[in-house]
Amino acid sequence: MGNTKSERPAASKAAADAPLTCALQLAAIGLEAEFTLHVNGQPVRPEALFADPRDFLGGPLMHRQGTSYHVPTGGAVYFDTGVIEVATPVIEIERGCAPRAGRSLWEAIRFVRDGLDRWEREAGTTVRLAGFSTHYNVSFDLPGCEQHGERTVEKLARLLAYILPVPIMLLAANRRSTGIGVRPRGDRIEVTADFTPSSSLMIATATFITGVVRDVMRWPSFETGLLTAKGLPVIAGYAPMPHTSRQGWLARFDCYPRNPFTADVDAPDWEVHAGAANPPEKPLRQSLRETARRIYRHFYRAVARVSDPFTYRLIASVFNGGAPSLLDLDDRPPAYEDVGRLCRWENLFPDATLARSRYEQVLIHAIAGRKLRADGAWLQPTGMRGWSQVVFRREQDGAPLVYSIDSLVNRLDDWKRP
Repeated sequence: MGNTKSERPAASKAAADAPLTCALQLAAIGLEAEFTLHVNGQPVRPEALFADPRDFLGGPLMHRQGTSYHVPTGGAVYFDTGVIEVATPVIEIERGCAPRAGRSLWEAIRFVRDGLDRWEREAGTTVRLAGFSTHYNVSFDLPGCEQHGERTVEKLARLLAYILPVPIMLLAANRRSTGIGVRPRGDRIEVTADFTPSSSLMIATATFITGVVRDVMRWPSFETGLLTAKGLPVIAGYAPMPHTSRQGWLARFDCYPRNPFTADVDAPDWEVHAGAANPPEKPLRQSLRETARRIYRHFYRAVARVSDPFTYRLIASVFNGGAPSLLDLDDRPPAYEDVGRLCRWENLFPDATLARSRYEQVLIHAIAGRKLRADGAWLQPTGMRGWSQVVFRREQDGAPLVYSIDSLVNRLDDWKRP
């Protein structure tokens, strides 16, 4: 079985330090990645080995909640039901937002790996991080006046469970994968897949998901009948199942006539309808890659709006067969088994693309404890509420004050001044 989120029981932690937790003025994305811990070659629950991430990360870290702590790069690290989870801060959606989110995630992975390296040397043991899953989060910010029975976040998630899985298989899955999940999370859509050891493919996946989710969000209805009207292909016999561990939908291998994760992605032997409703009497026969390519053709403008040039070319190349998909390989690459060593950040982007987003800058200043002069007083950051609010202590009287990160974006120049 592949290391998909769907194979684990529901998490017990509250609110899960998720990338999008409170209302933001700007639409945003966030990434999470989960890893299993292996000590001397044996799987170990991190909770059984460490009280919390400070045991191996060291240094003063801003506490979040439970076992969750912020790291200097703006993200957070915590334990979640037998895995170590790393999350990025919220990053506003704009062109090139996915490379910024990817860079932030891999910075946090490097921070965790460095901490484990130190602990490994001190304990005289060997420690591996094995890739488990990646979660791609995109804001659902449809105004309340535009939401109705046919346009809810729950119906959007189900509609996306017909659109996203095959393209994501090509971009992010491997031969041992078992499913692609789409979950409604109130103010966001969360898409779950296996961890991807290639940072460029992970960024391509995030870019594709962001473009599609933001485009479909503007459709007049989220009913699956629109798939036919839009001419979007759906594999005959496919229907998503209820998510096995949490609310939402799952495109599991057994939701298809046969396992798509082990199939030849270029073999034209899949019956495909033009939509989920009222299919033609004689469905087309095409490959998984052609199905993904047809879906991409429908959304390529939406993907281009949020993509950087390198990632845009990579997405098209994977769907056209010019760049390899992990499903082109005979098996899952060994890099999954030692993240931070066998796979690392691939610095393939210009500096301008990777510049810190405004939300990131606010969070990094706050996590570093840098004082802010505001409203005639010096404010000392002391903590965070979710990803959208910073808690300060006013120096003159010790009073606690809470500012939204949206309001602090407008104070970035003040924060940068000594």
